[in-house]
Amino acid sequence: MTQSSVEPRTTAEDAGPGSRVPAGRSWLDRYFHISERGSTVAREVRGGITTFMAMAYILLLNPLILNGKDVAGNVLSQPGLITATAFAAAATTLLMGFVGKVPLALAAGLSVSGVLASQVVPQMTWPQAMAMCVMYGVVICLLVVTGLRELIMNSIPLALKHGITMGIGLFIALIGLVKAGFVGKGSEFGPPVTLGAGGELAGWPVLIFCLTLLLIFMLQARAIPGAILIGIVVGTVVAVAVHSIAGLDAKAWNMSPPELSRGAVSMPDFSLFGHVEFGGWGEVGAITVGFIVFTLVLAGFFDAMATIIGVGTEAKLADERGRMPGLSKALFIDGAGGAIGGVSGGSGQTVFVESATGVGEGARTGLASVVTGLFFAACLFFTPLTAIVPPQVASAALVVIGAMMMQNAKHVDWGDRSVAIPVFLTVVLMPFTYSITPGVAAGVISYVAIKAAQGKAREVGGFMWALTAIFIVFFALNPIEGWLGVH
Repeated sequence: MTQSSVEPRTTAEDAGPGSRVPAGRSWLDRYFHISERGSTVAREVRGGITTFMAMAYILLLNPLILNGKDVAGNVLSQPGLITATAFAAAATTLLMGFVGKVPLALAAGLSVSGVLASQVVPQMTWPQAMAMCVMYGVVICLLVVTGLRELIMNSIPLALKHGITMGIGLFIALIGLVKAGFVGKGSEFGPPVTLGAGGELAGWPVLIFCLTLLLIFMLQARAIPGAILIGIVVGTVVAVAVHSIAGLDAKAWNMSPPELSRGAVSMPDFSLFGHVEFGGWGEVGAITVGFIVFTLVLAGFFDAMATIIGVGTEAKLADERGRMPGLSKALFIDGAGGAIGGVSGGSGQTVFVESATGVGEGARTGLASVVTGLFFAACLFFTPLTAIVPPQVASAALVVIGAMMMQNAKHVDWGDRSVAIPVFLTVVLMPFTYSITPGVAAGVISYVAIKAAQGKAREVGGFMWALTAIFIVFFALNPIEGWLGVH
């Protein structure tokens, strides 16, 4: 492994121009190397709180995404999901703070949760799906230990990295629009998707979604810290008032209605912890299981990769090519988050782009992550309060995050067809297929093919050719399973 660039650097230059590392520092300063990185305890605490405020919505959105039935018709407990989401986020973020010592916070990856809900549980049970998270986490850890993960990060063209980020953003936004009822399924002889149910918007819940979405965008335009969380709180208050005055039933909200009768504090519900089942995949098939793990690796891998690049750039850790040499500890903890989330029952954990909000407030060390992790731990005792938020309000945050991830479009040279076409296919196929892997696969294959057509096959690199072969197999999985007699 190369020396990690996220390890504390002890030169005066790292502490800022003309600054000096003070003598007689506290143990906190020495452990997190706060002075060496030109920060203060106050900045780290403020940065950690800001990061938590920016990503606390995950306590609402992850249970929303994972509220579907598995192949056996079972549904996960909502209080259990909220507890699992909070616990896994707290555990992994604290680990990143104390061990990784960098201002990166982790929580349930929306792309991973989206894959579980849309592609995995229609084929297997929830405990088996959580086992998939453990397996993909172990795979990513092995990639880190062998140095392959950093090699892969540096081998994929930067334009494709930005395309993957944008595609995941559109995929997440579409999930939010569908969950809110703003987009609905079309009829057999009509368009595949429609505006709302039957081609029109109707009902208070959809209106509240629209108002919440606009409010968050307006707050972000004013650069208000914690805009997403503020929007969710305001939207929930409005939903509670509307529900009370209009007398709507639970069916109108697609979940339990927003009511204050449940109280605010309760003991954590660890009913989902440890519900992991390895095996029993006979009906699914070994090849399909392998590709499910591969899909989850891609979802967690590229989501985290794009996030680390973005936050690292904000903290001046990444170079102009998007490379961050020696991120071994941070990458390993990110990979371990898959296994921790699977065992907890709350989906695989990954680094969140909202960590950049804390960096923007001055956070430079792991102390900020410790503060964020402690806030998530405190949320374990406020499950009823978070359960009040209706899905239409929480879904607005999904659309906002999707919009934020589309900002990567400014880094793409749209005049270069060898770049623009692969990025376009990567971006559009993720939401259009309701899956992440087809977008990545189409982007990689088209990039290699176009470069070969231009006589630049050697510029592609051996890894990209190998990945192209793997993705060709992915697209041809159905006939291959038929030839092998595997179903």
